[in-house]
Amino acid sequence: MRVFVTGGTGTIGSAVVTELLDHGHSVLGLARSDTAERTLRAAGADVLRGGLADLDVLRSGASGADGVISLAFGRDYSSAEALAASVAEESAAMATLGTALVGSNRPIVTVSGTPAVPGRAATEADPLPLEGPVAGRTRSVNALLDLAAKDVRASAVRMPRTVHNQGRGGFAGLLTQQAERSGVAGHPGDGTQRWPAVHALDAAALIRIALESAPAGTSWHAVADEGDAVRDIATVIGRRLGLPVETVPEETFGPFGPIFATDQPASSAHTRATLGWQPTHPSLLADLENIGSD
Repeated sequence: MRVFVTGGTGTIGSAVVTELLDHGHSVLGLARSDTAERTLRAAGADVLRGGLADLDVLRSGASGADGVISLAFGRDYSSAEALAASVAEESAAMATLGTALVGSNRPIVTVSGTPAVPGRAATEADPLPLEGPVAGRTRSVNALLDLAAKDVRASAVRMPRTVHNQGRGGFAGLLTQQAERSGVAGHPGDGTQRWPAVHALDAAALIRIALESAPAGTSWHAVADEGDAVRDIATVIGRRLGLPVETVPEETFGPFGPIFATDQPASSAHTRATLGWQPTHPSLLADLENIGSD
Protein backbone atom coordinates (compact mmCIF):
# COMPACT_ATOMS: atom_id res chain seq x y z
CA MET A 1 0.00 0.00 0.00
CA ARG A 2 1.27 3.50 -0.81
CA VAL A 3 0.47 5.61 2.24
CA PHE A 4 0.37 9.39 2.47
CA VAL A 5 1.48 10.44 5.96
CA THR A 6 1.27 13.89 7.55
CA GLY A 7 3.30 14.56 10.68
CA GLY A 8 5.79 11.87 9.74
CA THR A 9 8.77 13.32 11.61
CA GLY A 10 7.28 13.66 15.10
CA THR A 11 7.51 11.24 18.01
CA ILE A 12 4.61 9.17 16.71
CA GLY A 13 5.04 9.92 13.02
CA SER A 14 8.67 8.86 12.74
CA ALA A 15 7.79 5.55 14.37
CA VAL A 16 4.81 5.14 12.01
CA VAL A 17 6.95 5.74 8.90
CA THR A 18 9.42 3.08 10.01
CA GLU A 19 6.61 0.68 10.96
CA LEU A 20 4.98 1.03 7.54
CA LEU A 21 8.21 0.58 5.62
CA ASP A 22 9.19 -2.43 7.73
CA HIS A 23 5.86 -4.07 6.84
CA GLY A 24 6.13 -3.68 3.08
CA HIS A 25 4.28 -0.41 2.53
CA SER A 26 5.67 2.63 0.75
CA VAL A 27 5.37 6.10 2.27
CA LEU A 28 4.81 9.56 0.86
CA GLY A 29 5.49 12.00 3.66
CA LEU A 30 4.41 15.63 3.90
CA ALA A 31 7.41 17.88 4.59
CA ARG A 32 7.14 21.56 5.41
CA SER A 33 10.90 22.17 5.72
CA ASP A 34 14.25 21.04 4.36
CA THR A 35 14.98 19.35 7.68
CA ALA A 36 11.75 17.36 7.55
CA GLU A 37 12.44 16.37 3.97
CA ARG A 38 15.92 15.10 4.85
CA THR A 39 14.53 13.14 7.80
CA LEU A 40 11.84 11.47 5.70
CA ARG A 41 14.21 10.61 2.86
CA ALA A 42 16.75 9.18 5.31
CA ALA A 43 14.02 6.92 6.67
CA GLY A 44 13.21 5.65 3.15
CA ALA A 45 10.10 7.69 2.37
CA ASP A 46 9.23 9.80 -0.65
CA VAL A 47 8.42 13.44 0.01
CA LEU A 48 5.65 15.87 -0.86
CA ARG A 49 6.59 19.43 0.09
CA GLY A 50 3.98 21.51 1.88
CA GLY A 51 2.43 22.31 5.22
CA LEU A 52 -0.78 21.37 6.97
CA ALA A 53 -2.43 24.58 5.77
CA ASP A 54 -1.67 23.79 2.10
CA LEU A 55 -4.99 22.13 1.34
CA ASP A 56 -4.35 21.65 -2.38
CA VAL A 57 -1.13 19.80 -1.54
CA LEU A 58 -2.97 17.60 0.96
CA ARG A 59 -5.67 16.85 -1.58
CA SER A 60 -3.06 15.83 -4.14
CA GLY A 61 -1.23 13.58 -1.68
CA ALA A 62 -4.40 11.81 -0.57
CA SER A 63 -5.81 11.42 -4.08
CA GLY A 64 -2.71 9.61 -5.28
CA ALA A 65 -2.38 7.28 -2.28
CA ASP A 66 -3.86 3.92 -1.35
CA GLY A 67 -4.34 5.10 2.20
CA VAL A 68 -3.76 8.11 4.46
CA ILE A 69 -2.50 8.59 8.02
CA SER A 70 -3.17 12.04 9.50
CA LEU A 71 -0.81 12.85 12.37
CA ALA A 72 0.31 16.46 11.92
CA PHE A 73 -0.65 18.98 14.60
CA GLY A 74 0.65 22.42 15.55
CA ARG A 75 3.42 22.71 18.13
CA ASP A 76 2.45 25.95 19.84
CA TYR A 77 0.72 25.14 23.14
CA SER A 78 1.62 28.42 24.82
CA SER A 79 -1.93 29.72 25.08
CA ALA A 80 -5.56 28.74 24.62
CA GLU A 81 -5.62 30.82 21.44
CA ALA A 82 -2.60 29.05 19.98
CA LEU A 83 -4.09 25.65 20.81
CA ALA A 84 -7.39 26.64 19.19
CA ALA A 85 -5.55 27.73 16.05
CA SER A 86 -3.81 24.35 15.84
CA VAL A 87 -7.11 22.54 16.28
CA ALA A 88 -8.71 24.62 13.51
CA GLU A 89 -5.81 23.98 11.15
CA GLU A 90 -5.94 20.24 11.80
CA SER A 91 -9.72 20.20 11.31
CA ALA A 92 -9.49 21.82 7.87
CA ALA A 93 -6.69 19.47 6.86
CA MET A 94 -8.56 16.38 8.06
CA ALA A 95 -11.71 17.39 6.19
CA THR A 96 -9.68 17.87 3.01
CA LEU A 97 -7.97 14.49 3.33
CA GLY A 98 -11.22 12.66 4.03
CA THR A 99 -13.11 14.32 1.20
CA ALA A 100 -10.38 13.28 -1.24
CA LEU A 101 -11.15 9.63 -0.42
CA VAL A 102 -14.95 9.73 -0.74
CA GLY A 103 -16.33 6.82 -2.76
CA SER A 104 -13.03 4.94 -2.87
CA ASN A 105 -13.22 2.57 0.16
CA ARG A 106 -9.62 3.59 0.87
CA PRO A 107 -8.51 3.87 4.51
CA ILE A 108 -7.64 6.96 6.49
CA VAL A 109 -6.44 6.81 10.08
CA THR A 110 -6.37 9.83 12.34
CA VAL A 111 -5.51 10.26 16.00
CA SER A 112 -7.14 11.91 18.98
CA GLY A 113 -6.90 11.60 22.75
CA THR A 114 -8.51 9.11 25.06
CA PRO A 115 -11.51 10.58 26.92
CA ALA A 116 -11.76 11.01 30.67
CA VAL A 117 -14.65 9.25 32.41
CA PRO A 118 -15.22 9.99 36.11
CA GLY A 119 -14.74 6.99 38.35
CA ARG A 120 -13.45 4.45 35.85
CA ALA A 121 -11.12 3.78 32.94
CA ALA A 122 -12.38 5.09 29.61
CA THR A 123 -13.14 2.52 26.92
CA GLU A 124 -13.31 2.65 23.15
CA ALA A 125 -17.10 2.99 23.38
CA ASP A 126 -16.93 6.25 25.35
CA PRO A 127 -17.47 9.46 23.37
CA LEU A 128 -14.82 12.15 23.07
CA PRO A 129 -15.52 15.45 24.88
CA LEU A 130 -17.59 18.06 23.07
CA GLU A 131 -16.60 20.79 25.52
CA GLY A 132 -13.22 22.11 26.59
CA PRO A 133 -9.98 23.06 24.85
CA VAL A 134 -9.95 20.13 22.40
CA ALA A 135 -13.68 20.01 21.60
CA GLY A 136 -12.93 21.18 18.06
CA ARG A 137 -10.74 18.15 17.57
CA THR A 138 -13.59 15.90 18.67
CA ARG A 139 -15.87 17.41 16.05
CA SER A 140 -13.33 16.95 13.25
CA VAL A 141 -12.61 13.34 14.23
CA ASN A 142 -16.33 12.57 14.41
CA ALA A 143 -16.85 14.16 10.99
CA LEU A 144 -14.09 11.99 9.55
CA LEU A 145 -15.59 8.82 11.04
CA ASP A 146 -18.97 9.80 9.60
CA LEU A 147 -17.42 9.50 6.13
CA ALA A 148 -17.89 5.75 6.56
CA ALA A 149 -21.34 6.46 5.10
CA LYS A 150 -19.59 7.79 1.97
CA ASP A 151 -17.41 4.74 1.39
CA VAL A 152 -14.32 5.95 3.25
CA ARG A 153 -12.72 3.41 5.59
CA ALA A 154 -12.01 5.98 8.27
CA SER A 155 -10.83 5.02 11.74
CA ALA A 156 -9.40 6.83 14.75
CA VAL A 157 -6.64 5.70 17.08
CA ARG A 158 -7.02 7.44 20.43
CA MET A 159 -3.70 8.24 22.02
CA PRO A 160 -3.13 8.38 25.77
CA ARG A 161 -1.83 11.53 27.41
CA THR A 162 1.76 10.36 27.05
CA VAL A 163 3.20 8.74 23.93
CA HIS A 164 6.84 8.29 24.85
CA ASN A 165 10.16 7.14 23.46
CA GLN A 166 13.49 7.34 25.29
CA GLY A 167 11.89 9.29 28.12
CA ARG A 168 10.50 12.04 25.90
CA GLY A 169 7.09 12.87 24.47
CA GLY A 170 3.53 13.59 25.52
CA PHE A 171 2.36 15.04 28.80
CA ALA A 172 5.23 13.42 30.73
CA GLY A 173 7.61 15.09 28.29
CA LEU A 174 5.95 18.44 28.99
CA LEU A 175 6.40 17.81 32.73
CA THR A 176 10.09 17.16 32.07
CA GLN A 177 10.49 20.32 29.99
CA GLN A 178 8.78 22.40 32.67
CA ALA A 179 11.01 20.84 35.34
CA GLU A 180 14.12 21.70 33.35
CA ARG A 181 12.96 25.31 33.00
CA SER A 182 11.77 25.84 36.56
CA GLY A 183 14.12 23.67 38.63
CA VAL A 184 11.16 21.82 40.17
CA ALA A 185 9.60 18.52 39.10
CA GLY A 186 6.08 19.78 39.56
CA HIS A 187 2.66 18.18 39.32
CA PRO A 188 -0.80 19.74 39.66
CA GLY A 189 -2.92 18.77 42.67
CA ASP A 190 -1.91 15.94 44.96
CA GLY A 191 -0.60 13.90 42.04
CA THR A 192 -2.91 10.94 42.55
CA GLN A 193 -4.62 11.58 39.21
CA ARG A 194 -3.71 8.96 36.63
CA TRP A 195 -2.54 9.30 33.04
CA PRO A 196 -2.52 6.45 30.52
CA ALA A 197 0.57 5.99 28.38
CA VAL A 198 2.04 4.05 25.45
CA HIS A 199 5.44 3.68 23.84
CA ALA A 200 5.60 5.35 20.41
CA LEU A 201 6.68 2.10 18.75
CA ASP A 202 3.64 0.28 20.11
CA ALA A 203 1.37 3.15 19.04
CA ALA A 204 2.84 2.98 15.54
CA ALA A 205 2.05 -0.71 15.31
CA LEU A 206 -1.60 -0.07 16.17
CA ILE A 207 -1.87 2.72 13.60
CA ARG A 208 -0.55 0.36 10.94
CA ILE A 209 -2.99 -2.36 11.99
CA ALA A 210 -5.87 0.11 11.83
CA LEU A 211 -4.78 1.22 8.36
CA GLU A 212 -4.67 -2.36 7.15
CA SER A 213 -7.77 -3.80 8.75
CA ALA A 214 -9.91 -1.54 10.97
CA PRO A 215 -13.56 -1.36 9.87
CA ALA A 216 -14.95 1.99 8.77
CA GLY A 217 -16.17 4.35 11.47
CA THR A 218 -14.34 2.69 14.38
CA SER A 219 -12.22 4.01 17.26
CA TRP A 220 -9.38 2.23 19.06
CA HIS A 221 -7.25 2.82 22.13
CA ALA A 222 -3.44 2.81 21.91
CA VAL A 223 -3.10 2.32 25.67
CA ALA A 224 -0.34 0.20 27.18
CA ASP A 225 -0.29 1.60 30.75
CA GLU A 226 -3.88 2.10 31.95
CA GLY A 227 -2.96 4.84 34.40
CA ASP A 228 0.22 6.01 36.12
CA ALA A 229 -0.15 8.43 39.02
CA VAL A 230 1.21 11.83 38.01
CA ARG A 231 3.09 12.04 41.30
CA ASP A 232 4.94 8.83 40.39
CA ILE A 233 5.79 10.29 36.98
CA ALA A 234 7.08 13.50 38.57
CA THR A 235 9.07 11.50 41.12
CA VAL A 236 11.03 9.69 38.41
CA ILE A 237 11.59 12.97 36.54
CA GLY A 238 12.81 14.66 39.71
CA ARG A 239 15.17 11.83 40.57
CA ARG A 240 16.62 11.67 37.06
CA LEU A 241 17.14 15.45 36.95
CA GLY A 242 18.16 15.86 40.58
CA LEU A 243 15.25 18.19 41.31
CA PRO A 244 12.70 18.43 44.14
CA VAL A 245 9.19 17.10 43.51
CA GLU A 246 6.44 19.56 44.45
CA THR A 247 2.81 20.44 43.86
CA VAL A 248 2.51 23.43 41.50
CA PRO A 249 -0.53 25.43 40.31
CA GLU A 250 -2.47 24.18 37.29
CA GLU A 251 -1.67 27.47 35.58
CA THR A 252 1.98 26.39 35.40
CA PHE A 253 1.04 24.20 32.46
CA GLY A 254 -0.89 26.80 30.46
CA PRO A 255 -3.99 25.65 28.54
CA PHE A 256 -3.29 22.03 29.47
CA GLY A 257 -3.48 22.73 33.22
CA PRO A 258 -7.07 21.54 33.76
CA ILE A 259 -6.40 18.43 31.66
CA PHE A 260 -3.19 17.71 33.58
CA ALA A 261 -5.16 17.80 36.84
CA THR A 262 -7.84 15.34 35.68
CA ASP A 263 -7.89 11.65 36.60
CA GLN A 264 -8.14 9.94 33.21
CA PRO A 265 -7.18 6.24 33.11
CA ALA A 266 -8.09 4.36 29.93
CA SER A 267 -8.43 0.76 28.84
CA SER A 268 -7.48 -0.93 25.57
CA ALA A 269 -9.09 -4.31 26.27
CA HIS A 270 -11.42 -4.12 23.26
CA THR A 271 -8.62 -3.01 20.94
CA ARG A 272 -6.36 -5.86 22.01
CA ALA A 273 -9.09 -8.49 21.75
CA THR A 274 -10.43 -7.29 18.39
CA LEU A 275 -7.34 -6.21 16.46
CA GLY A 276 -4.80 -8.46 18.16
CA TRP A 277 -2.60 -5.53 19.17
CA GLN A 278 -0.17 -6.29 21.98
CA PRO A 279 2.24 -3.62 23.26
CA THR A 280 5.74 -4.97 23.86
CA HIS A 281 7.94 -1.94 24.56
CA PRO A 282 8.89 -0.36 27.91
CA SER A 283 6.28 1.20 30.18
CA LEU A 284 6.30 4.94 30.81
CA LEU A 285 7.92 4.76 34.24
CA ALA A 286 10.64 2.45 32.88
CA ASP A 287 11.20 4.64 29.83
CA LEU A 288 11.52 7.78 31.94
CA GLU A 289 14.70 6.27 33.36
CA ASN A 290 16.30 7.41 30.08
CA ILE A 291 15.95 11.08 31.09
CA GLY A 292 19.37 12.65 31.52
CA SER A 293 21.22 9.71 29.97
CA ASP A 294 22.25 11.54 26.77
